[in-house]
Amino acid sequence: MSSCRVGLRLAACLLNISEARKKCIVENIAKAALLERNGQRHPEISVLNVFSDPEYNRSVITIAASIDELGNSVLAACLEAFQSIDMEVQEGIHPCLGAVDLIPIYPPSGVGVEECGAVARSLAENLVLSVPGCSVFLFGEADLPEKRPLVQRRKQLGWFTRRDFSTLKSDLGAAPARRCGLTVTLRLFKQARDK
Repeated sequence: MSSCRVGLRLAACLLNISEARKKCIVENIAKAALLERNGQRHPEISVLNVFSDPEYNRSVITIAASIDELGNSVLAACLEAFQSIDMEVQEGIHPCLGAVDLIPIYPPSGVGVEECGAVARSLAENLVLSVPGCSVFLFGEADLPEKRPLVQRRKQLGWFTRRDFSTLKSDLGAAPARRCGLTVTLRLFKQARDK
């Protein structure tokens, strides 16, 4: 982070996107996370790492920010991903379901799981309002009141088999659009060590 203020309440997101072979697309998604609405770089948002696996055709972008800024930052990155990635032509050996596959949120410093859950739900609501065909499936702490675990949701969604998702009923949003795929699954870890 660019700020070392004592008491900064940090949250982190490991944004999983279904693109790794087109470096410019991955870079644009990461850059979108760093910018404020006016196009200026936000001083308290950082992209800590970008890991891309070309065979899987999947990248993980690690975004860190104050809890108050993380949702807007991740939303901007997701919007760029939805504009840039077409799941109808996406290929890779990883069993991805959507342009934005997973949005895990971690509370590393001074933030409670309830706050991260509120950010996750707000982000999900903003995505379905902003992206036509976006469908959100929640799990973990973001999936209230059930808090279904990832393993259960993966089985329910047929995670490891590409199939027709149009018959699935999402937690938020419409049935998945073919271009977006099964677009977003939000999750929240209570602590980073509880992976």
